[in-house]
Amino acid sequence: MAEQQADASPRYRLHKTVALVGMMGAGKTAVGRALAARLDVPFLDSDAEIEAAADRTIAEIFERDGEPFFRMREYEVISRLVQRERCILSTGGGAFLAERVRRAIAAEGVSLWLDADLDLLWSRVRHRDTRPLLRTDDPKATLTSIFDARVPTYAMAELSVKAHPDYAIEDMVSRVVETLLTRPDVLEEL
Repeated sequence: MAEQQADASPRYRLHKTVALVGMMGAGKTAVGRALAARLDVPFLDSDAEIEAAADRTIAEIFERDGEPFFRMREYEVISRLVQRERCILSTGGGAFLAERVRRAIAAEGVSLWLDADLDLLWSRVRHRDTRPLLRTDDPKATLTSIFDARVPTYAMAELSVKAHPDYAIEDMVSRVVETLLTRPDVLEEL
């Protein structure tokens, strides 16, 4: 019975790397992992790749080398990753802001914005100290400022999926798959 049910699951062919973009806390990593599993493709995280290459955390890189140094490494890593086998790629919250990163993603893949509102983002990040940009006296005001500055650029993504507080990860994955299927050059159901 389990074999029959597994055979009934939809099968997909991913034609382009899907780069998930959006704010910290939007779910790029969690949704990305689940999406990659559903599509049976690799999952890559640009921040994890940067940390592995530098043998440091993102916070340590920011503190030691500064944000401009980090952004250059980020561009280099994302450019390399989108040229690999087709995959789901989670990008750092600030990555898509750089025009060169947007061009690299568009040349080899497709960008998809996980569009979460400010209240949802704050509920997800407020108790974490792993976000170097939020290590300020007023992290909510900082998040609001970052959100307001970045949303117009995230809106440039080729595709977007609106996040809702009541969605489980699998709900978001289903909505992302539905959105990707509107682009047969990106994803097709077999």
